[in-house]
Amino acid sequence: MAGIPASAGLNAPVIASKPLEWLKANLFSSWLNTALTLVVFYIIARTLMGFVPWGIVNAVWIGTADECKAVKGVGACWAFFPEKWRFILFATYPYDEQWRPALSCAIFLFLYGFSAMRRNWNSNLFYVWGGGLAAIAILMWGGVLGLSYVSNERWGGLVLTLILATFGIALAFPLAILLALGRRSDMPAIKTLCIAFIELVRGVPLISVLFMASVMFPLFLPEGITIDKLLRAQVGIILFAAAYLAEVVRAGLQALPKGQYEAADALGLSYWQAMRMIILPQALRLVIPPTVNTFIGLFKDTSLVLIIGLLDILNAAKTAAADPLWRGYGPEVYFGVSLLYFVFCFAMSKYSQKVETEFNRHKHR
Repeated sequence: MAGIPASAGLNAPVIASKPLEWLKANLFSSWLNTALTLVVFYIIARTLMGFVPWGIVNAVWIGTADECKAVKGVGACWAFFPEKWRFILFATYPYDEQWRPALSCAIFLFLYGFSAMRRNWNSNLFYVWGGGLAAIAILMWGGVLGLSYVSNERWGGLVLTLILATFGIALAFPLAILLALGRRSDMPAIKTLCIAFIELVRGVPLISVLFMASVMFPLFLPEGITIDKLLRAQVGIILFAAAYLAEVVRAGLQALPKGQYEAADALGLSYWQAMRMIILPQALRLVIPPTVNTFIGLFKDTSLVLIIGLLDILNAAKTAAADPLWRGYGPEVYFGVSLLYFVFCFAMSKYSQKVETEFNRHKHR
């Protein structure tokens, strides 16, 4: 650039190309970073020194309850999972029919993978999801195509967790957008109703919402009319998640420069056209991290349905561990189930980072 001497220019950032250079630049760049690195390494080493003998060397991987009792206190009992895995994954679903929830879980995973590919973000996505959910409903309920009928009171395990989380996320998100738009509306009645709903739901824990949906709500129904327990829990989860997501979406709307709204008005777009084509795409792109954080929290919060008598995968594992023959192996049970939760939550987190990077690539050009 004219007028600026070459010696005054900024130095290009140094990119560490070797492992030792990377370690020096990222972990040992100062005395403070060096001290923190050594403390973290010490904690990791002590953890591994305790876990490896207990969880690997002295552990019982395949065996009986008596073999696990022989090493109790010095070794883990991973043999619990080969013995109880069917109950953990499918709970009280009829034993001979458990291939149906297993296939339903596989369909869910296929739908997640199909939706993750951006080339599939078109109208065909709705048809694929519609067909997949219809297949899951037929498999789980049965009563058609020669399948025996299974009441959803017997659903549980992993498939119940996926059902609650999937429908909770899919239906709470559009409701949250409407609530966020309503809270910013110029119509006092709409704005007041949205604010009241959001603040009321966000002011109570999810356990209270589920308790109200399960115990209190049926008391207000006319005599002879009942609503399924699973449906009540699902609606409670959807409303709870929508209230939190509405504030996330509102933050994205408020973060947009006022010029974006003025540009939409200058183009002569109606309110809904402006929101659909200009405002919402930019606002939602800004709040991808907190949105996915809410999704992850919702996925984990499905374990609270125990309060209304539903057995998700965590509570199915706890119930399996209550077997007198296998009692006392709580650490193994919680460790195993936590790994499953981690896989799903970590996948959502990494995918959100990828989407955020792709959507914001224009900022780095």
